[in-house]
Amino acid sequence: MRKKSRLFALAEALRARRTGVTAQELADRFGVTLRTIYRDLEALQDAGMPIRADRGRGGGYALDKNYQLPPINFTAREAALLVALSRLALEQRLIPFPKTIESAIDKVRSALSTSAQRELLSLVGELQLVGVPALPVPTSVRDAIEAAWFESRPLRIVYAKSAWQMSPRIVKIRNLVFDRSVTLLNCIDLETDQDRQFRLDRIKQASLLDAA
Repeated sequence: MRKKSRLFALAEALRARRTGVTAQELADRFGVTLRTIYRDLEALQDAGMPIRADRGRGGGYALDKNYQLPPINFTAREAALLVALSRLALEQRLIPFPKTIESAIDKVRSALSTSAQRELLSLVGELQLVGVPALPVPTSVRDAIEAAWFESRPLRIVYAKSAWQMSPRIVKIRNLVFDRSVTLLNCIDLETDQDRQFRLDRIKQASLLDAA
């Protein structure tokens, strides 16, 4: 990678996070020596980029917290990959957050120029992504799961243990697991204080509760 391209990529890497990253991590990422990374960081600082270096555990190089970032500029190639992967997630129902993904796709597209949008449509149209379709889930359940996950709120669910046995539960999501066609919710049962795992496609009803 040429120096100019590496400096741009390094700036984007720092833009993407506000927590510290060590010079060694940056050197490993870009396949250069520590000395080269130090020179690159110095060059960015000389160009006016407010990069600070924090010492100690959790420290490293980061942008100043008060630095206001300019709008993100996607290339058509970058946007095409993001849109294609998002489309795959929607079509294959890989994750239970369709509305948020659709909103994100719209924002990516809106960041492009007219010519870049035309190129994006052409690139995406030539991609064929084949996967394992996820099992269907009611929209109301997906919306409740999404809100509970992002807002860290408990849920009241009705879970189909079998075709004839429905089990009401009050849970809080710990994490999500995507296993081919099945999405698994690892939760804590707030009534028994025990860890439980639920298949998303077997949750028949879900409603948000106020955070404790």
